[in-house]
Amino acid sequence: MIPGLPFVHAPAPPRILIVDDDVGTIRLLAQVVRDLGDVRFATGGADALAATRAEAPDLVLLDAEMEGMDGFQTCTALRVLPGMEAVPILFVTSHSGVDSEIKALAAGAVDFITKPFHPHIVEARVRTHLALKQRTDALLRLATLDGLTGIANRRAFDGALAQETLRLAQGGAGPLSLVLADVDHFKRFNDFYGHQAGDDCLRAVAGALSSGLRHGGEVAARFGGEEFAILLPGHDPSAALRAAERLRRTVAGLSLPHAARPDGDLVTISAGAATLAEPGDSAALIAAADQALYRAKSSGRNRVILAS
Repeated sequence: MIPGLPFVHAPAPPRILIVDDDVGTIRLLAQVVRDLGDVRFATGGADALAATRAEAPDLVLLDAEMEGMDGFQTCTALRVLPGMEAVPILFVTSHSGVDSEIKALAAGAVDFITKPFHPHIVEARVRTHLALKQRTDALLRLATLDGLTGIANRRAFDGALAQETLRLAQGGAGPLSLVLADVDHFKRFNDFYGHQAGDDCLRAVAGALSSGLRHGGEVAARFGGEEFAILLPGHDPSAALRAAERLRRTVAGLSLPHAARPDGDLVTISAGAATLAEPGDSAALIAAADQALYRAKSSGRNRVILAS
């Protein structure tokens, strides 16, 4: 580590999932790709689906002929799981012929390697597809992260909100809550300290909000300007209010100076929380949270109001 420079963790190695009901083939493939990533394995389609739900791989090597759920069915089922849309699935199989290859590609595979395979061919193709996946992930991050704060942008938030309201409409468990938060007197902060300091302030607030998330599926996003949105699946009104209050205290605990505000000397946020307890319109949820935020600001700021 160079003195004066922060320590940067190396990126985690890509996860490679080998799916085959023949243990010997698994061992052989694992030997071929062991230097390219963190190798996991499953001995059938059901095991592959369970492993993927627990932690999505970055690449799958899949046999076609397996007991129970075959490789083509497994490929189709893997492709529709969350986070698997862009994950390369490569068939490594004794099936040959145009029909089998077309069937694999139709199921969602990106490549087809016939057995007996040459280890160097498998290694080269895995290396190529992992590199393509890395570039795809980088483009996705650019498309869904806010360039200033590094948290989710409005586009990513809209997508997550649409997915959660659809889940609720399809009978998914639990209500859906939304918190809209606004940095108090941010224009005064910008005018007093300058725009660079304003950007630093937004980054700090975004980091506090993001670090305050506790459960999978929760999303903190920059909604626009100095306004942030926090999506809380499974939170009823009481839980949403507690979460919003915790986030408010977290931001206040940053102790960022704000000498230009008329009602204090630190950066704070105001927040409004609203809940969809049953299937409904996401626009109405946003409107309710926005109205609650307006009430929080008009009643003194640095507080949380729950939509009625």
